[in-house]
Amino acid sequence: MLAILGGSGLTQFAELEVTRRKPVDTPYGAPSDALTIGTIGGAPALFLARHGRGHSIAPHEVNYRANVWALRQEGVEGIVAVAAVGGIRRDLAPGELLLPDQIIDYTWGRRSTFFEGADTPVTHIDFTEPYSAALRRRILAAAAACGEPVVDGGVYAATQGPRLESAAEIDRLERDGADVVGMTGMPEAALAREAGLDYAAIAVVANHAAGRGESAGAVSLERIAAVLEQAMHRVRRIISTIVAR
Repeated sequence: MLAILGGSGLTQFAELEVTRRKPVDTPYGAPSDALTIGTIGGAPALFLARHGRGHSIAPHEVNYRANVWALRQEGVEGIVAVAAVGGIRRDLAPGELLLPDQIIDYTWGRRSTFFEGADTPVTHIDFTEPYSAALRRRILAAAAACGEPVVDGGVYAATQGPRLESAAEIDRLERDGADVVGMTGMPEAALAREAGLDYAAIAVVANHAAGRGESAGAVSLERIAAVLEQAMHRVRRIISTIVAR
């Protein structure tokens, strides 16, 4: 069973035939919402809204440990995460879909590991390739099957939020090699690796990043909402195809 972790613009999954909503608890507290369990095309799937059903949990306040632990506890094999991002690279226009293959973490103060505490031995994970190659291939194949273009590969910069970045900060991220910028990619990806779950992300370019393109003077929040509403139909088609295959 795959888990779908929805971000901004994807607080519910219309194609999921819901059989039950399951409130859960974890050793790390409650996840962002009850788990929504059901089927897509007859295949089992699970949905969790990262920011809560009413989109009320800010990126820096998400209980990432509880979210990942709850999904692992439910027995999922992997997580397809959906995240809205700003496009740093010049060719990434609003509405584009991108599958990142690398990540840079600029967040701070977030509870970012399961391996902590006086009685827990120091544990390292390999994070050379932060996204599951196998799950990325499944997403790419599903996108091709339903005719949805997806950019294969890119560097995701995870910033703290909830404010958007300054133009100078975006210049810095570009110098660092980032292609897109979002606020939820870490520690989510690392926690999934610690939990032994395949993890891949579909990044939805919601806007040009600050100082770029139509965001040269300011970022239009109204325009972001309109782009996400349109793009999420495509994302749901891809994910439905993955689950049903």
